Amino acid sequence: MTILIEDAETLKYLTDEKKWTKNPADGKNFGATAAALIVAKQETMGNFNIVGYFTVSRQLINMDHGHGKRAA
Repeated sequence: MTILIEDAETLKYLTDEKKWTKNPADGKNFGATAAALIVAKQETMGNFNIVGYFTVSRQLINMDHGHGKRAA
């Protein structure tokens, strides 16, 4: 399972290059929800979800949520 940050408004996933993608397979794996939460809270977005992504079945599971730093 891969741990991803999802922008709840755009439904895009944060990549290794700090860009956003619609493809969860291209998202950065944070390895743990705690690590993903730390990074997500620093991103300039509104609401986010921490999701688990299973590559074989392409299934997503919401694991946590919160608010990032909104862009000014």
